[in-house]
Amino acid sequence: MTTTFLFDVDGTLTDARKPINQDFEHFMKDFIMRGNKCMIITGSDRPKTVEQIGLSLTLRFARVYHCSGNHVFEDTKEIKKNEWLLSDEQKTFLTEYLHKINYNEMTGNHIEQRIGTANFSIVGRNANWAERDRYAKWDQINKGRETVAMYYNQQFKDSVAQVAGETSIDIFPVGCDKSQAVNEQEGTTIFFGDNCFPGGNDFTAAQASTYYHQIDGGYKQTWEILKNTYISVDK
Repeated sequence: MTTTFLFDVDGTLTDARKPINQDFEHFMKDFIMRGNKCMIITGSDRPKTVEQIGLSLTLRFARVYHCSGNHVFEDTKEIKKNEWLLSDEQKTFLTEYLHKINYNEMTGNHIEQRIGTANFSIVGRNANWAERDRYAKWDQINKGRETVAMYYNQQFKDSVAQVAGETSIDIFPVGCDKSQAVNEQEGTTIFFGDNCFPGGNDFTAAQASTYYHQIDGGYKQTWEILKNTYISVDK
């Protein structure tokens, strides 16, 4: 029976929005070369994925599901592209909600349209590392993203908002979440992600998988699990 390993990127193969550790990159390449079938499922688009883990490693994966599975590549070949766009009404709702949030360090570029998905950030995608870290600590206490996602999902029924990474929210059409990538696989599926809790953007993929690992310790935890549990797994 085929076993497929599926990985989130941000917070799972890398620390949040940071490049992959070089030693871990070498480990992943070796893990794949051993015959383990590996795929990526990320909310990020292709340029951000390549920026974080490098083109060489990206191309080692059997399939890469960008934008929560709405933009899919095998090697350099594009095999799926969802054309969904955030509506003007949805953009207005998110923009207006920014003014209702009691957070004083917004940096701009709060809504980013991706292929088949959109990303919303309260702190803004222009934030530097320090600003992102301050927001992440604030959000852990104040649950700003969970609140926005809850009200968005009450307002709109044709799309879904889910907490993503440490600072943002992913939005996509109903049914076009990360679970679509898992459901395409045959045999055993093992998923690694840092947002496998209800309301997180890894939740549906985790629930669709045969087994899953909630990653709270970044790439180091993923590395330890692979070394200690799956290093001898055959294809």
